[in-house]
Amino acid sequence: MKHLIAGTIFAALVFIAAPASRADGTNSVAQPTPYPLDHCVVSGDKFDSSMGAPIEFVYQDQAKGINQEIKFCCPMCKPEFLKDPDKYMTIIQKAEARKSKKQQASK
Repeated sequence: MKHLIAGTIFAALVFIAAPASRADGTNSVAQPTPYPLDHCVVSGDKFDSSMGAPIEFVYQDQAKGINQEIKFCCPMCKPEFLKDPDKYMTIIQKAEARKSKKQQASK
């Protein structure tokens, strides 16, 4: 029984780690949606050169179709984000909608 469980886990890990293949034989990994804010979604701190480079992270939720780049001002903000990602994703998605609306209006 242990071998069956271990084999199943191994197969799942291989499947998850394998790059996506397209019908034409090339590998395709979807690029995350770019982060739309100029500040940390958790702390509200604006990104600037005095802080150094933001901490970058890609949040994925396959059930919701989310593949989103996130930028944090410091390492402490990532665990805070992960406590309630829906709260912060709502803020990010509203910012994306405003940005998209502005781009459409300028056309």
